[in-house]
Amino acid sequence: MGEGLFQPMHLLVIFAIALLVFGPKKLPELGKGLGEAIRGFKDSLKTGEATPPVQRPGATALPDTKSLPEPPEQPKN
Repeated sequence: MGEGLFQPMHLLVIFAIALLVFGPKKLPELGKGLGEAIRGFKDSLKTGEATPPVQRPGATALPDTKSLPEPPEQPKN
């Protein structure tokens, strides 16, 4: 039945659906963005660098739980 996961006909159908959904003007931009994302991912794997998480403006950071005091014990009934 299948020689592989994606046969040429499958790729043509996927491309046609993407063309219908995104249109001919948006498709090259999406391809460029996807290529840059994959290239950046490969480069980060090669260098082994981990980037720190980005703090978004307006977002609140979680408190450091190690510096918080212990809660008082509840009396047992």
